[in-house]
Amino acid sequence: MMRLSFFVISFFSLANVFGQDYSSFKNKFSQLNRFSSITDSIEKNKSISAWMTDLRKANQIPFTDQDSVLFLYRGEADAVSWIGDFNGWGYDKKFHNQGKKINQTDLWFLKASFPKDARLDYKILVNGSNYLLDPSNTAQQWSGLGGGSPNSELRMPLWKEDVDVETHIGTPAGTLTPDILFTSKILGYQITYRVYLPPGTTSEKLDCIYVTDGYEYLHPKLGNMEVILNNLIAEKKIKPVMAVFVDHREPTNRGNNKRMQELAMNESYLNFFLKELIPAIEAAYPAKPEASGRAILGTSMGGLTATYFIFKHPDVFGMAGIQSPAFHTKPQIYQLCADPPRTKIKISMTTGVINDTEKEARKMKDILAAIGCEYHYREVNEGHSWGNWRNLISRILTDFFAGK
Repeated sequence: MMRLSFFVISFFSLANVFGQDYSSFKNKFSQLNRFSSITDSIEKNKSISAWMTDLRKANQIPFTDQDSVLFLYRGEADAVSWIGDFNGWGYDKKFHNQGKKINQTDLWFLKASFPKDARLDYKILVNGSNYLLDPSNTAQQWSGLGGGSPNSELRMPLWKEDVDVETHIGTPAGTLTPDILFTSKILGYQITYRVYLPPGTTSEKLDCIYVTDGYEYLHPKLGNMEVILNNLIAEKKIKPVMAVFVDHREPTNRGNNKRMQELAMNESYLNFFLKELIPAIEAAYPAKPEASGRAILGTSMGGLTATYFIFKHPDVFGMAGIQSPAFHTKPQIYQLCADPPRTKIKISMTTGVINDTEKEARKMKDILAAIGCEYHYREVNEGHSWGNWRNLISRILTDFFAGK
């Protein structure tokens, strides 16, 4: 993992040490200081406005050069800082996020360094209380439960969006049911879910992936998983599969999301899957009835649950997709996974390494290796964000369902 660092005086000396050409960054930074030397206020304002306009038109705010970033904000303020994945949204006090003001201007900046392929969510914090989207940056990433809200998005030069997260023209679409209401006797309340079926018809049984946080995984601004499935199946990167997207929001009160209760190694929730949901799905749809054809997928608390489900019942789930798992909330999960499963299972686990779940995920990876489990493990230079998770969904799906 590459460590985050903050450049102040030492920035250009580091460039010489590592032999990288930071001339573009140096030129932009030098321009900032020149603004303070312009004595005529009208000329100064025009010069700053023109400079910022040119950068915005080129989508260069924040300005990036190799592993270096120049955050910019223009506006009257007593204090400006940048907050986001890079400082744990304020929890990582080691990251110096306070902006500096160019003398005799309303222009603020922050210099920082991140891995060249990093992608990070952030906001601008003005006067310690006003959180703003970056007005000069059109790139945004939605996050949060139930659809959430947008953050501004920093994309470093080598970051690439997965080619399958956007709709491909001419790609056949599968079918997605409306919300299906299910009354659970085990849980004592109602839940909803939606079922995805691949394009075309088949007499064969299909592998099936059960998806926790189903609303978020389906949301076009979050997981966009329906589109990803359509693309992968059309391109024959995976065989046709079906998916069940389970919603944790209360059907009559969508603002009440029960994920923290349901996804916390909840035995009743596991029994709901085993005794109610899976039998109902397999009675109504062409889902394979074997563990080798069932997968469970989730992120954060859902990643914890996917791990819990597969190690508690490897006879039911043969595959588990685990994204940025919240193992720290239930450390007993490590003990559960310490014994080799009774049947063959397959794990695909991902995590960001910038204030995400890298510590816990690495510990679990070591356990998987020790018990001889078949697994795929990936780290990315990102934080705890749907931008991270969406970009890796296709990798997990191909780990499980790659066409033969």
